[in-house]
Amino acid sequence: MHTIKVIGIGFALLGILLVLAPRLSISAGRPIPFAVKLFLPLWFAGALINLWIGVISAGYTVMEEAPIFLVVFGVPAVASLLILWLTSRIAR
Repeated sequence: MHTIKVIGIGFALLGILLVLAPRLSISAGRPIPFAVKLFLPLWFAGALINLWIGVISAGYTVMEEAPIFLVVFGVPAVASLLILWLTSRIAR
């Protein structure tokens, strides 16, 4: 259940960045690529923090947490890249 909640947090972060990116003047008219480029390192750090908490607090080894890390990071990351790919195809 914890893994699903953390993945949900990843999707929430992606949604927040996709909403905020058009409002930031730094996005230079391309808000979705900007949001995805911002999301990926932020979510990687968040997934690493989740791994660290699993090792330190829950008592798992790094080898036990590594597959969970891949799922926690990978599912929202793949979704963000899919959104980027789909919107770039529509824009053409």
